[in-house]
Amino acid sequence: MTPNTLKVLIIEDDPHVLVGCSQAFALEEIPTLTATSAEEALPMLAKDFAGIVISDIRLPGMDGLQLLKQIRQMDATLPVVLITGHGAISMAVDAMRDGAYDFIEKPFSPERLIEVARRAMEQRRLALEVSFLRKQLHEKPLEAFLIGHSAAMKTLRQLIANLADTDANVLIEGETGTGKELVARSLHDFSRRKLHAFVALNCGGLPESLFESEIFGHEANAFTGAGKKRIGKIEHAHQGTLFLDEIETMPIALQIKLLRVLQDRRLERLGSNQTIPVDCRIIAATKEDLEQHSKAGHFRTDLYYRLNVATLAIPPLRQRKEDIPLLFEHFLHESTLRFEREVPPPDRSTMASLQSHDWPGNVRELKNVAERYALGLPIFKSAMIPEKTGAQNFAQAVETFEKALIRDALAHYQGNLTQASQALGMAKTTLFDKVKKYNLKDESTGTGN
Repeated sequence: MTPNTLKVLIIEDDPHVLVGCSQAFALEEIPTLTATSAEEALPMLAKDFAGIVISDIRLPGMDGLQLLKQIRQMDATLPVVLITGHGAISMAVDAMRDGAYDFIEKPFSPERLIEVARRAMEQRRLALEVSFLRKQLHEKPLEAFLIGHSAAMKTLRQLIANLADTDANVLIEGETGTGKELVARSLHDFSRRKLHAFVALNCGGLPESLFESEIFGHEANAFTGAGKKRIGKIEHAHQGTLFLDEIETMPIALQIKLLRVLQDRRLERLGSNQTIPVDCRIIAATKEDLEQHSKAGHFRTDLYYRLNVATLAIPPLRQRKEDIPLLFEHFLHESTLRFEREVPPPDRSTMASLQSHDWPGNVRELKNVAERYALGLPIFKSAMIPEKTGAQNFAQAVETFEKALIRDALAHYQGNLTQASQALGMAKTTLFDKVKKYNLKDESTGTGN
């Protein structure tokens, strides 16, 4: 959505001023609605109105200040620009304190009108984008958090939905950058524990000398430098969720103490003999094969089985390349909002480059690439460009890209093969064969109606 796709509602009882404003916007190809009173304008407005309001303060019946209050109650994010006569500046300043976006003093130039309107429209565009994203999260929350059409992602979301509102400890396995913390947060956010804290601790990011104090807490003067009592991560996560990332790096001595806490549901702060009851769900994550670590003696087997009540394996991005277009679009949308940039949609050449990349950094790397694209930078640094040789690798990349295009077309046209084939410029029989080839039957209704 660009500012020029938004409307401007002009409310002005002076016909000459109204025509002048309308013509100024018409020259800039900005669509307008007009009204000569607040009473006439209000029925045109609703929450998430796709535009802004420019209103004279002095109107017959309800004046502009009263209209502002009504609009603020209806939608506080809707920008209202007020037009004021000469000598009424103090009134306009008071209106801005009450929530008006800006004011314009008569007489004003068309350039001044357009300048203020464009700024207000850009603010409105961003507000509507944020509202749209929040609505998406509300309507399809898990799908919005964990994006992807691939079978692996559908299975992962189903497992999360089944496990979220239980107290079962979960072990998340996945390479760096696959989104292990996002999965952990999803388990927390879709559980009854969401009303309490989600506490994350990277086990590989702390020196061993500080680890015990960080996770179990300590009393004042428990050791040199402990000037005051500290609540540890486990205690802070009481009734909530404790997320232990890179669990494979936890020192063996602390593994024993953590196991004791998990068994007894009680802990002791350093320097204290008092036991404190704790009730928190443990979600651990690892990029290693923790079972092999335990067999090799690098990780306690009893703790492994205590943590591994349920396992969630996150597939690397290279194994679900059909999700790349959707993920890239999502990250690009976020980036355009963040950087306040108007970015053209990626062309087929760009998408083919994304599909042919091996993605050693997984989804985190894809997000970085989307940010680079939004800033107008080359999506890959020269060192990151994969060397692709051989017909088989190229053919696989083409098939993956083709599958993603077909899936997106079927999703857009709700499985209607006729409409999807027309959009893709492909014969319906050819599309039907490719649906069978790529096992996309669940995406298609098979109808032409």
